[in-house]
Amino acid sequence: MKKTLATASAFGLLFALGVASASAKTVVETAMEAGKFGTLIKAIQAAELTDALKGEGPITVFAPTDEAFAKLPAGTLDELLKPENRERLQAILKLHVVPSKLTAESLKGQKNEFETLAGARLAIDATGDAVKVGEARVIEADLSAANGVIHVIDRVILPQG
Repeated sequence: MKKTLATASAFGLLFALGVASASAKTVVETAMEAGKFGTLIKAIQAAELTDALKGEGPITVFAPTDEAFAKLPAGTLDELLKPENRERLQAILKLHVVPSKLTAESLKGQKNEFETLAGARLAIDATGDAVKVGEARVIEADLSAANGVIHVIDRVILPQG
């Protein structure tokens, strides 16, 4: 009887884990459900990057909140969302994505540069009290997704120069 109960419990645990992993969301789906990335999702869709960010991964997305996008100069976002500016918008959004999984723990206490999907180097400083990503600050770390991780940042990362 004990063996049967233990086997049933183990099966139940494995089934629950299987269901959980099967229902895991991509970084795009996780961002959509978070409720604070409406502008980012709109930009990803306008830039036609949804499929790229739903891929196998792993990827790390430094995701600006709606408030971060609101800090851009007036009219900037509207201009970027126009179809004729798709390539520029893609370049900006790709600055926010590193093609590997960078957790808070893996970055802790270090200063590094990582290549983004845009081909540019992104400086990350996790040596102080706050983690800095370029000029942005991480305000929430490690939103886990099936194909990577999201770190919430307080401003949009823009190209240098």
